[in-house]
Amino acid sequence: LVPQNTRKLRRPHSSSISVDNLYMAKLAEESERFEEMLEFMRAVATSKDSLTLEERNLLSVAYKSVVGSRRASLRTTILLEAKEREASDTKPWRTELLAAYKCKVEGELEKYCNEIIGLIETRLIPGVQGGSQSQVESQVFYQKMHADYFRYLAESREPGLREETALRADASYQRARQIADKSLTPTHPIRLGLALNYSVF
Repeated sequence: LVPQNTRKLRRPHSSSISVDNLYMAKLAEESERFEEMLEFMRAVATSKDSLTLEERNLLSVAYKSVVGSRRASLRTTILLEAKEREASDTKPWRTELLAAYKCKVEGELEKYCNEIIGLIETRLIPGVQGGSQSQVESQVFYQKMHADYFRYLAESREPGLREETALRADASYQRARQIADKSLTPTHPIRLGLALNYSVF
């Protein structure tokens, strides 16, 4: 549903909550309010059996933007934490604050990654199990997306758990590649995007 604080912005003659949320997601994207865009697109994804190409891409942009900012924040915090430990005038209280802040960012990263992984597993992939070309393309897209977010999780986890998470990412990349190799042309944009993301894994 449209969040309460934006309900007054809804188009008065809209006959579909999904249409309202899609419109608001686009507005949030234009306004660079990506957390709100994510909320609207999550509402769209949980209200339908399958997504259109436009909806799928908007969902991807929303999660990529929100998670991407956490990944960047985490990299910066880790760098600052390392510098603080190596500094000659290091202060325990600064180290503690940096560690606490890093934990906060890691928690947000885990939350959003697990959220989209769960959405892909329970709704998005099950909704595209037919044999049409668009469904096959969506299968590859979602499997790649599934792998990407396990890869992002692996980046922030401790060594033991990192390896386990990376294996799950690799399994999804492999599933996506098997479908793509069988059903998509070598120059298909989704197949090329898969190859690029898998190459940096």
